[in-house]
Amino acid sequence: MQAFVDLYAELDSSTSTNDKLVALQRFFSSNPAFDCAWAVYFLCGGKPKQLVPTAQLRALAIEVSGISPWLFEESYQAVGDLAETISLVVPGAGVSGVPQSLAHWVEQRLLPMAQLRGEGADATRRELVLQAWHELDASGRFVYIKLIGGGFRVGVSKLLVQRAIAAHFGVDAKRVAERMMGYANAIKTRSAWPDAQKFLALGQAESPNDQNADKGGQPYPFFLAHALEPDVGADAHALEAKLGSIRNWQVEWKFDGVRAQIVLRGGLVWIWSRGEELVTERFPEVVALSQQWRGSAVLDGELLVAKIDAEGEIQPAPFAHSQQRIARKTVSKKLVAEVPVSFVAYDLLELEGRDMRTQSQSVRRTQLEAFASACPGLNLSPTVPASSWQELRLLRQQSRDRGVEGFMLKHRESAYGAGRRKIESTSGTTSRAGGWLKWKIEPMSVDCVLVYAQAGPGRRASLYTDYTFAVWSRTPRDAAEVQTALAAIEVASKRSDKGAGNAPPTAADALQLMPFAKAYSGLTDEEFKRVDAVIRKTTPTKFGPVRSVLPTLVFELGFEAISSSARHKSGLAVRFPRMLRMRLDKPLHEANAMADLHQLLERSEPAPVDGAPAI
Repeated sequence: MQAFVDLYAELDSSTSTNDKLVALQRFFSSNPAFDCAWAVYFLCGGKPKQLVPTAQLRALAIEVSGISPWLFEESYQAVGDLAETISLVVPGAGVSGVPQSLAHWVEQRLLPMAQLRGEGADATRRELVLQAWHELDASGRFVYIKLIGGGFRVGVSKLLVQRAIAAHFGVDAKRVAERMMGYANAIKTRSAWPDAQKFLALGQAESPNDQNADKGGQPYPFFLAHALEPDVGADAHALEAKLGSIRNWQVEWKFDGVRAQIVLRGGLVWIWSRGEELVTERFPEVVALSQQWRGSAVLDGELLVAKIDAEGEIQPAPFAHSQQRIARKTVSKKLVAEVPVSFVAYDLLELEGRDMRTQSQSVRRTQLEAFASACPGLNLSPTVPASSWQELRLLRQQSRDRGVEGFMLKHRESAYGAGRRKIESTSGTTSRAGGWLKWKIEPMSVDCVLVYAQAGPGRRASLYTDYTFAVWSRTPRDAAEVQTALAAIEVASKRSDKGAGNAPPTAADALQLMPFAKAYSGLTDEEFKRVDAVIRKTTPTKFGPVRSVLPTLVFELGFEAISSSARHKSGLAVRFPRMLRMRLDKPLHEANAMADLHQLLERSEPAPVDGAPAI
């Protein structure tokens, strides 16, 4: 366990990719395979379900530390991370006489807690936690709390872990990536737990199973696209200079669904999400349809809530409809009937046991069309015909009306890679080693006001970097009216535990700020530090880890889409919000209002899909 704790600390404290790679290789070289197996699981995003509720951990820490609840809360706000706060206030320096392995801790002491049920379960769980805190030092308690609280994450990518494993065993990193598909999937049964054999299998010599033998439900690593640079997409001549002739590219609409692979082998069906989660049971209508398809294949595509006509024309529903299915671990027949999902295929990775990924894009597309012709109900992502980049730029303007995010550009000679690979270009000719680009439409944007802030995770724990933004309830008449409203907001927020963004209006038409979105990305480290300083000086109230902020800062917030939402108080939900820039030049009274958001909604939300409920 201590070796894993030390590895976590080393990875969390470093920003150097090389240093992290060295630390990972050192861990794999100096620890038994059964510990390496669990380390890889956690480092690649695997999480057992929360074993102890956060409220119980907080109450137990207050009890054993002997400090007052208010002092614990003040400490939490200063530290910014609950696990770190508990690890610091709980007394003891670790008294374990016999160090135990990571595998022992996970399999013998953590996972059995999930089986505790009925009378006495809470008391048993309490004793197990207290015993662990007694045996571990502060750094060990920190990692332990992260694991049992379901909040474990560290600043290392799955790709870097795969590189370290490849270097440790002396095998191809691409092969390791392929073998690791689904490695960090949910561990519902003991047979699914990582073990020494599974870790060693990642580094075994090349075998027939890597090529043509039956792989069961094993998917392939997803090939990811690079974003086309905005300055290139802004001009047809720049597109020609960067990408060469449009005849070299296969163009498709970019759908905003759930990226997935359907694996058809031995008469069985598996559906994998891009996050390497097995989601077969969540989409029974797709399984039922794909069971009618003959042959063995692995298809890459998109799960969509959409209306698809007889000609294959696809009319996607807003992403909010898809979210009703994505968020559900189990689905009822009623939900399947109300929000049906379709699979739209756009690539063929395996056909009758033969790996197709090294074939060119054009060959794979031809083979995909031939396979689909014999599969009833298998929809293909339609290709978009265009004779020039300028014609394509004009077609791209239809994206929001079609409910799509823009275009996917796929070089006709490109192989299907693993992960996101850099595209090389020389004199307008793009290498077939890369070849996938996403040419997304420009984000919607509004100018809005910062009203709440919360400390970030990890290395951002000491800075306020997670923000809530608001727009005006109506367009202000002038700067003077805003100043009057701000004075009322400041007085009301000091009397309320809800903060500046929720200060109660004094009249039906009183000007107020309406929170509508949260964002935590888009600023540089220096900009975050400057905003953090303002937040600390302009906080009238605090509730938990959140500070309300007196309205002084305007930001331009960008997002991919906007939709109606009954779950949000504003009645609206935005897709992928991020800060485009600070608007130090923009006075508060020029920030946008709710009416502006509703105008964006009216222009962007397509007509409801038949059978899909309104939100």
